[in-house]
Amino acid sequence: MFFETILFDLDDTLYPASSGLWTVLQSRIELFMTEKMHLATDQVPALREELFRKHGTTLRGLSELYHIDEQEFLDFVHNVPLADYIQPNPRLKALLSQMPQRKIIFTNADSNHATRVINVLELQGCFEQIIDVRDIHPYCKPQNEAFLKALELAAIPQPQKCLMIDDAPRNLIAAKALGISTVLIGNHPSPEPFDHYINCIDQIGNVLQES
Repeated sequence: MFFETILFDLDDTLYPASSGLWTVLQSRIELFMTEKMHLATDQVPALREELFRKHGTTLRGLSELYHIDEQEFLDFVHNVPLADYIQPNPRLKALLSQMPQRKIIFTNADSNHATRVINVLELQGCFEQIIDVRDIHPYCKPQNEAFLKALELAAIPQPQKCLMIDDAPRNLIAAKALGISTVLIGNHPSPEPFDHYINCIDQIGNVLQES
């Protein structure tokens, strides 16, 4: 099948999870909860994980239960020197440039962070659109409503002609339920049968050749 559109997750998808960046972002989330919200340090890790599981993201949970300033949270968490963790990927840029499909970022982060990541990876001009967590408010991946809103924003009337790449199985489960073809990236054992599996984003060309 020829896919007309490819939805790309951002963190731990456009760059390898081994970079350690996501671990740093998680620590920034916990730092926000202790420094800005004055929550007990020993309770924060478990609370962060619980909010992530129940609400889709820690941000959504904190917003719903504690009514935090979401932009303050996003700015604080993403205030990280990205170039210390990720590097330009000219091979990926060449690959994306050759792909005729529409290429769109769909992330639970905000567009500012997404743009910074794209710039550090030197992938400017490779994506026609960024759909971020503010665009799909008050929802987030993996909520079904978030996907429906993203499909609307991206003007994708036929999900069957769309391919999604993500490192989180729960996000791909939601995508697959809507008829979107799925690619799980990274070493994440999952009982769910996704359509394709790759170890790194540079292998996306193999998926398109097989489809």
